[in-house]
Amino acid sequence: MNNSDLTTLKKLLSSYREWLISRHLGETFALNSNEIEIEAAPEKVLFSFINDRGFQTWRIIEIEFEGSKILLLLTRNFGTENERFVLVPRTKAEEFGETVELARLVTANRIADLLTAEYPGIKLKRVELNRENGRFAQITIEDMNSVRKAAIADVSGSLSPEILLSSAAVWLTRLGSRKKDPIEEIWILSETSVAKKLRKLHACLTEKWKNKIRIYSITSGNSDRKISQAGQLNIGGLWRYKPKKLSIAVNKDLSNTARRILELAPKKIDHIFSGNGETLRYLGLPFLRTRKISGEETTWYGSDRSRQLLNEDSFEEFYEFFARLQKYRTAKTPNPQHIFFQMAPEAWLESMLRQNIKLLDANLILSPIYNQFRTSQDKIDLLALRKDGRLVIIELKVFADREMIYQAVDYWRKIELQRRKGDLNKANLFGELEIADKPAIVYLVAPTLSYHRDLQFLSKTISSEIEIFRFDLAENWREGVKVLRRRRGA
Repeated sequence: MNNSDLTTLKKLLSSYREWLISRHLGETFALNSNEIEIEAAPEKVLFSFINDRGFQTWRIIEIEFEGSKILLLLTRNFGTENERFVLVPRTKAEEFGETVELARLVTANRIADLLTAEYPGIKLKRVELNRENGRFAQITIEDMNSVRKAAIADVSGSLSPEILLSSAAVWLTRLGSRKKDPIEEIWILSETSVAKKLRKLHACLTEKWKNKIRIYSITSGNSDRKISQAGQLNIGGLWRYKPKKLSIAVNKDLSNTARRILELAPKKIDHIFSGNGETLRYLGLPFLRTRKISGEETTWYGSDRSRQLLNEDSFEEFYEFFARLQKYRTAKTPNPQHIFFQMAPEAWLESMLRQNIKLLDANLILSPIYNQFRTSQDKIDLLALRKDGRLVIIELKVFADREMIYQAVDYWRKIELQRRKGDLNKANLFGELEIADKPAIVYLVAPTLSYHRDLQFLSKTISSEIEIFRFDLAENWREGVKVLRRRRGA
């Protein structure tokens, strides 16, 4: 495959949003262009994609173009598997983008109309989509006293409460700093289900920011939709709610297959039990799953994106797979771009701290069942106990994430509710050790350069009742966790 073909392939794939792929056995499936990866490696070109079987990588042997249609001859596993793909485009990327933008703008204007219908004294000044990704409606209004205010709404149907809250705070700060017509108040307009979650997160803000940010609920449905302000909560009001039932998987005996595999690298492999089986992870990366199907134990191996059945006939292939896993999922990997090195980096960091949490803080005791613990449907990265009995929620990141602070606060809210109700002590999360009757603490942990630039600003919107510490790690954390700096606050 020459450079001209490679350039044409990449350009053609990016020109269409969606592709229909037909295999030589007649199977067809659709892929978005961002689900297809083309990688030029030494003396070969790799074609990778995600489908219902996971992530697959093939080497391109031949390529043909018939107009906008692409024909690929592929091979993998040292030539033992060959495949023929025909890729047919569905929707041009620019056409799809224009359609989506128009639909979102229509939604934005409908929300603005709801606002003026509910509050007749309000004048609309501007309705537009945010420039970064077009997922927000940014609305500017003027009340009966000629005071300008702002409002944002999710017009993509995909944004979390944490994203909405952080976006509102950041945009309001920009609007408040301008010389002409500065704005000091912003409304978050969201569907009722999201508004309920936002209201609880909003309760964790300082009084200053509670007054700056208001939550409004939009009733769902296509007709007779209404908008109304959600009542404001304080932190104390959060403890009146009934906590969701703790979900802790019951520890079981490991299967014989899992025990056999665990012996290959006992210090780097851990296991997680779930309601329907067990999972083994190598430095945080799930690679083996055992499930009972119709009473029979069945085991698969592979990364999350590609799985093979494991039995006595396939153990030799499994050992080859595991050797590759050990070779590439290490700080000394020969190929930092390899999928085993790139996948699940936060789980990798988590596994290192699970092995020795005292690398982070010598005063911590890790919950022995932390990786079986859930609050609602969320998994806390790490749950620990300080020697003084204070509960510690550890939020890990290895990439910049603006919502990190609000995600941690939301975990804190859920954990603190369960702590106050006595559920955590009853669950014996720390064996015989008692959790102190004091609020939980939040530890934010990330490599120094992986904290988002807005983190410090957003942390100042959080109530002082929530105690937060920030830990800066060395960038080469895969070689060994080293804390460079620890400080109160973010």
